[in-house]
Amino acid sequence: MRRVYRDVAARSVEGGHVVTLDGKIAHTPGKRQLRVPSAALAAAIASEWEAQRPDIRPHTMPLTRLAATAIDRTAEQRGAIAAETANYAGTDLVCYRAEHPPALAARQHAVWQPLIDWAAMRFDARLEATTGIIPRPQPATALAAFAAAVAEHDDFVLTALHTATAACGSLVIALALCEGRLDASEAFAASQLDETFQIEAWGEDSEAARRRRALAADIEATARFVELLKE
Repeated sequence: MRRVYRDVAARSVEGGHVVTLDGKIAHTPGKRQLRVPSAALAAAIASEWEAQRPDIRPHTMPLTRLAATAIDRTAEQRGAIAAETANYAGTDLVCYRAEHPPALAARQHAVWQPLIDWAAMRFDARLEATTGIIPRPQPATALAAFAAAVAEHDDFVLTALHTATAACGSLVIALALCEGRLDASEAFAASQLDETFQIEAWGEDSEAARRRRALAADIEATARFVELLKE
């Protein structure tokens, strides 16, 4: 799609901040105003629109996509999205440890156990680690606490948390990212620990490399999105 607008700006309106294209408020794919809670996020989204030359390339506009998802989808399907996000706690990546080789098991414990401990303190939700791939039921009280922690977020942060959880395969890592316990590179490294260990031993093919780059980009975008919401 060609760019047909000339001027891009961000401005304050009642109830938030919007992006304007040639003076007109930009809209989401769902035909709703692209209105966000923070001036910093609106300015960053405006920068994405300004950078579209000569064609509009949605894949280069991650902040716009996240905001539009929050407005069009999360606001309409909030309960389902919160439940889908919280359900990751039942089989969270950080709870499943290898028995062999010992070097991988040690690395998993060193990286993932502090995150389990942090979540237990932060949310009063203690998850139990196990070895192997057979799911282990987690305490109902912990799952309820994680569900409550997810549900307390507004539509914009919930959208970021949902995206990060899917990218990381872990609610614990995603919560640590959104709360500033981990930065984007640390969250990616924690979520890709097993894959990185295998790459160190056997190398990486091009398809896997593309997939990892896409996941890293998703995690980076969600981290920036949450940070801009706070400014």
